Amino acid sequence: MAGTLLSIGLLVAFGAIVKDRLPGMALPERTQALAERLQFDAQGIPTGFTDSDIHPLWIYDSLRQETAWRVLDDKGQVVLLSPGATRWPDRDAITQRPEQRFEFTYDDVLYDGARETRQHDGHTWVVELAVSSRIVDFLHLSFALPFIRLGVIAFSLVLLVTFAACVCLSLKYALRPLRKISQAATQISPRSLSNRLDTDHVPAELIPLIASFNQALGRLEKSFRGQQDFLATAAHELKTPLTLLRAEVELMEESAEVREPLLMQVSHLARQVQQLLLLAEASEPLSYRFSDVNACEVARDAAGYLQRIADDASVRLVIHGDDEMPKWHVDRGAFFTLLKNLIENAIQHAPPGTVVSVDVRGESLSVSDQGAGVEPEDIPHLFERFWRGVHRRDTGAGLGLAICQEICTAHGWTLTACNGLTGLTVTVYRIKSEQY
Repeated sequence: MAGTLLSIGLLVAFGAIVKDRLPGMALPERTQALAERLQFDAQGIPTGFTDSDIHPLWIYDSLRQETAWRVLDDKGQVVLLSPGATRWPDRDAITQRPEQRFEFTYDDVLYDGARETRQHDGHTWVVELAVSSRIVDFLHLSFALPFIRLGVIAFSLVLLVTFAACVCLSLKYALRPLRKISQAATQISPRSLSNRLDTDHVPAELIPLIASFNQALGRLEKSFRGQQDFLATAAHELKTPLTLLRAEVELMEESAEVREPLLMQVSHLARQVQQLLLLAEASEPLSYRFSDVNACEVARDAAGYLQRIADDASVRLVIHGDDEMPKWHVDRGAFFTLLKNLIENAIQHAPPGTVVSVDVRGESLSVSDQGAGVEPEDIPHLFERFWRGVHRRDTGAGLGLAICQEICTAHGWTLTACNGLTGLTVTVYRIKSEQY
């Protein structure tokens, strides 16, 4: 609407300018200008006109058949005239029109005229100016049409630029809510499925689309929560049968060659069930309770918990850190699980007689082993659920590092892995950065 109104305004202004500039379109104004240049002698009798570049008198001599003027006194007697005015008919043959206009026909040519009065020394003088219609038509055809064509082209360009600017501004203003909604939609993740897009200050045409999107989010959240609940419930329900099964196997009277493989399988299943429970808990944001903890202390607790496993693997655990460093704002239980999984994974891949080191710093912690490392093409898959490398030495389900990834995501941390000079180093960065 703004572009349309502005374009109409420009069109009106353009028309007004063209009207004033076209030949023959301002006859009363030209007559008034001619009357103002009327000259008188000492007795107050008109003697002629002063010439000017804007209104030259030579035009009435060179075009005496097409345009002419004359001056009359207050009695209607002609006192001064141009050569072409001698051809004018008597006053009775001149048709009077409103607003001091008149017209007459001579040799089948229509002449259009205008009349203006001038007061001087108590006398009233009348200046009449007439132009033939054919010269006006000729000037319009020869000069006005090209001028109009150029004006239309120029006006079209102005109109195009004006309308394009209005369209750009209008679209930018109209799409601003959509951009905000798009930015809000990009922030929605499996951990924030409860978020919904806001419909305040949104064009009415977009509200049904946003409402449908919010409904789709609701269905996704319900489905996701159902999967998480099923995973947790199934894992929880399996714990008791596995415990009973383990007890039954231990009470079996068969030889150790039969019991030991069964116990190993039961232990493997129990470990997988426990990891499923941890994964379900780590994927639920509401299960986290944050507080300030001493990272070195939690690292020592995790190392102490795994000390027997490290002794069985002939691996030495070393903790590097300063108790005076700033505390970490974490969920202590999840942080313990994170360190336990990282250290246990390093122990499983460390050769006997080597060291697994845990370096705790103010903004990061890393766990390194001295094993064979990981193939470079396998590193991006380390934190995927149920992914297992070809040469894995442990019998896990491939959920340990996936649980670590979930815990880091919940805390807003970055988890990376890289091969060092010897073995693999897994690092947790508290502050996200492009270099990580």
